[in-house]
This record gives sequence, C-alpha cells and structure tokens, in this order.
Amino acid sequence: MSFLDSSFIPFPVLNDLALIMMASKRPAWWPLYALISTLGSICGAYVLYGIGWEGGKFIKRKTSAAALARAQCWLQQNEFATILVAALLPPPAPFKVFILAAGLLRVNALRFGLALLVGRGLRFSADAWLGARYGVKAGDYVRHNLGKASLVAALLVVGLVLVHRWWERRFGKHTSEAVQGKK
Repeated sequence: MSFLDSSFIPFPVLNDLALIMMASKRPAWWPLYALISTLGSICGAYVLYGIGWEGGKFIKRKTSAAALARAQCWLQQNEFATILVAALLPPPAPFKVFILAAGLLRVNALRFGLALLVGRGLRFSADAWLGARYGVKAGDYVRHNLGKASLVAALLVVGLVLVHRWWERRFGKHTSEAVQGKK
C-alpha cells in the first residue's frame, strides 16, 4: 500500500490508518510495520522520481526556462529540507508533485532517499507507535490531528534549517578559518 501510495495510486490517510490498525493488533511488531511502510514508500517514490528524471524533456518544453532555473536554484539550496517536509505532510499536500519535481530537477538521488527515509520513517513510526500504544482509538486521533501534527513537524524542520543557516553564516566562516589556520 505504501509503494502504491507514493507512486501511482493515492490512498490519502488510508495507509496511516492501516498501519495503526496492524500495530494495534500486534503491538510488539510496530517497528517492523513502520520500517516496511517506510521502505515501500521510498521505493514507490523512486518510481515517480525516475519518471520525472526521464520524462523531464516533455515538461521542460512546456515550462519557461526562467521558471525552471528559479525552481532548480531554490531546490539545490533546500533539497533535503524540501523533500523531508513533503514526506512529513499529510494529504492533501502535493507529495507526488515534489517527487516528480525532484526527478525533473535532478535532485541528488542519495539525498532524496535519505530525506524520504527520515520523513516517512518519522511519520510511519509515529503512526505505528500510536497504534501499538493506544490501539484502534489512535486511528480517530490521527484522522483528526494528523494535519496539525505534520504541520508542527514541518515547521520544526524549517526552523532547524533556518537556525542551521544562521549558525553557518555566523560561525561557519570563523570555524573554517580556524581549522585552516591549524593546518
């Protein structure tokens, strides 16, 4: 289900609810369920990523060069965080659009996969843990609060990225000069 949800056939929130249901029936297996869902989602995303990579010539013909250049510049500076946030957000967030864009704009395949591993891993681990801990009642909670929880997680990621950039601008130059001076 995770593979299909991340590739061709959307299952909005259904994947999360199925994961909760399975983990509620066998609580000790929640880490395995989370891992399998994460890996399935990553594999499905790589299918769309490949389509974006190979099919990019058709999309590039219909999009202005300036718009593609702006998108590529922004994505190169923010690729890991962008994919991570997209992987955390629940439907109706346009997850597949981000995946296709990552392929089209030739995002590094390893960083793409790592961002998906972290983002989907966090999301599906939380779902499975909630199912194991609270049973099927967690399904109602997720249905009503998944959007809020995902938004908070996405804002946290964006905040951490901004703090990291501030830190690099403030201390990164001095740190690299000090390291070079010691050599």
